[in-house]
Amino acid sequence: MTTDDIATTAEIARLARGTLLPSFPGATAPHWVLDELEAGLGGVTLFALTGNVPSPEALAALTAQMRKAGDPFITIDEEGGDVTRLGGHATGSPYPGNAALGAVDDPELTRRIYRSLGAELAEVGVNFNFAPSVDVNTADDNPVIGTRSFGSDPALVARHAAAAVTGTQEAGVAACAKHFPGHGATVDDSHLGIPLVDADLDLLDRRELVPFRAAIAAGTRAVMTGHLNLPAITHGAPATLSQEAITGLLRERLGYQGVIVTDALDMQGASGAIGIPEASVRALIAGADLLCLGPREHAETVEATLAAIDEAVRAGRLPLARLADAAERTRLLREWLAGHSPAVVDRPAGLEAARRAVRVTGALPGWTAAPLVVETESTGNIAVGPTPWGLRPWAPDAVQADGADGTAKRVLDRAKGRGLVIVLRDAHRHAGQRALTTALLTARPDTVVVEMGLPVWRPRSAVYMATYGAAAANAQAAAELLGLC
Repeated sequence: MTTDDIATTAEIARLARGTLLPSFPGATAPHWVLDELEAGLGGVTLFALTGNVPSPEALAALTAQMRKAGDPFITIDEEGGDVTRLGGHATGSPYPGNAALGAVDDPELTRRIYRSLGAELAEVGVNFNFAPSVDVNTADDNPVIGTRSFGSDPALVARHAAAAVTGTQEAGVAACAKHFPGHGATVDDSHLGIPLVDADLDLLDRRELVPFRAAIAAGTRAVMTGHLNLPAITHGAPATLSQEAITGLLRERLGYQGVIVTDALDMQGASGAIGIPEASVRALIAGADLLCLGPREHAETVEATLAAIDEAVRAGRLPLARLADAAERTRLLREWLAGHSPAVVDRPAGLEAARRAVRVTGALPGWTAAPLVVETESTGNIAVGPTPWGLRPWAPDAVQADGADGTAKRVLDRAKGRGLVIVLRDAHRHAGQRALTTALLTARPDTVVVEMGLPVWRPRSAVYMATYGAAAANAQAAAELLGLC
């Protein structure tokens, strides 16, 4: 091997390593992560389910440990609301999510919420947040966006996208508008397959792209791609692996010049048929700058992906200049991060927003004793994970119930002599919730219905409360109105 060959090998390895955002288990960085950071690894992605975030104090120690080894992007999914990692995965977030902020429709309050979220992240050493979600949620049965969206109106989503980006970056944390070109019109989850977005360029311009334009105008430092099939644009490939979507649509048509990061490449929508190393190569060819590998992708995946990138460069599939371009964009982002100071945490903003978001139809009863609270079963989605929700912190004798035969009778027997509250979450997506609610209202028309997901399905006659989210802040706002606290 000649000196030039050695130099080229080292250069490819350095540039390729700088694009990777792997993960690892536990609250201490393993030796391989520290070694890779010393060699120029782009950064890491932290996940609550892998034990990276047992407490804010532990997370601060972890990020400090990694910064001694390199200058990494330390990334996380902290949207507030239902998708929370920073402590909220154990207790529920103190900040309501985007649906509640969209219901309030006060962009300055959204800016304040995201500035406080950013301040909390900066305090523990996280400098890159995979938020906000700026998807326009036009499909009621969307299994993965829902309350993560500000709403179904592109103009409303756009003004809050800009406010969220501004607030996050005022705290010295890079914002990341996602999931380009828009995950809101799908009824499939890209964790499990490639969702179809049946929209031509004209419809995208009028709907999905409106909030991305606003986020770009607000100066978002990053945009995340979604694993979405837009036949008119990507011709069957997921957008993450499509040059037409990333370079043609995002770079050229929208004029975006910042960092582009992929959604997790372990998701079936990206790598299910080809594997993560090949998906990584295709994403880089398409124009991505950073590759989020996924929560279970550790040293072995990094090694395999580096080898695949090296092979692609040597085969002429992936120009070395494309890697150099990615490195320059990430260098500029690090330069931006170094020039910003953190903001002040403002947790009262969370409860204020949650209270303002609640909508009540009908007159709430004036109970003389605490009502029986019934919490229905609701399957979350993969992005949300097993985050606690509901009114149990304010109703210790709350009962869990599904729509199985006999459930309504058991609930009614237990509720004799007291008020009755049934708590739903996206009832439009759960037949059991609807059946149980209908049965309870038939026997007890005074039942109060609380919807903590999207208020799409509403019983015809009931006192009805919509919180537009299931975060701890949303739950407290509901509990206050119900007289539980």
